[in-house]
Amino acid sequence: METLYTDKEIKYTGIQLSPHWIYKNFNIIGNAVVAFIGECEVNLNHMVDIEDVINNEPIYSSKMLSFIEENFSSTLIEAVYRQRLLVTITKELIEKINPSVKIIRSGDDLYINKKKLSVSIATKSITSTLIHFGLNISAENAPVNAADLINDAGIKDISLFAKEILTKYSDEVKDIQNAACKVRGVNE
Repeated sequence: METLYTDKEIKYTGIQLSPHWIYKNFNIIGNAVVAFIGECEVNLNHMVDIEDVINNEPIYSSKMLSFIEENFSSTLIEAVYRQRLLVTITKELIEKINPSVKIIRSGDDLYINKKKLSVSIATKSITSTLIHFGLNISAENAPVNAADLINDAGIKDISLFAKEILTKYSDEVKDIQNAACKVRGVNE
C-alpha cells in the first residue's frame, strides 16, 4: 500500500471521496492512503453517511487532518474493518505520545472528555472502497462539542503525527497480508 503525506493544503468537501481521486491528484495508482491538512466542510449534498443526512448534520472543522484511502481489492465490510483499524492505530498513537489523555473509541469515532475528535466514513464506489478519516486540529466553530489534536490531545507536530499514522497503518496492513499468506490450509 502506498502512503503519502502532502504539505499542500486541501479543503475536504466530500468530493475527495471518489474513485481515483488519489491517482488524479497525486499520480499514485492502486491501493493508497493520502493525508493532508485543511478546512473540512461537508454539506448534505456531498454527505455519504445517510444517517447524518437524515439528521441534518453537516460536518465542519476550520482545520482538520484528513486521511483518504482507496482500496481496489476489499469489500465494503472489509473497508469498515480497515477504517476501524486506522481509528484504533490513531487512538493508540495519541495515548503513546500523551499518556495522560484518555481517549474513548466508539465505533469509528474518537472522543476526549466526551468531545468528538474525529469524523470517519467508509463507502464503496463502482471500482473501489473509500475511507475518509478526519481529526480536528482546531475545534473552533465546529457544529458539535469537539475536541482537537493540539489542545485536547497534546499533539504539537501534526505532520509528523500524520506520517507516523501512515507508517503504522501501512505496516499493519502488510503484516496482516503476510499473516494470511504464511499459513497452510487445513482439511476436515
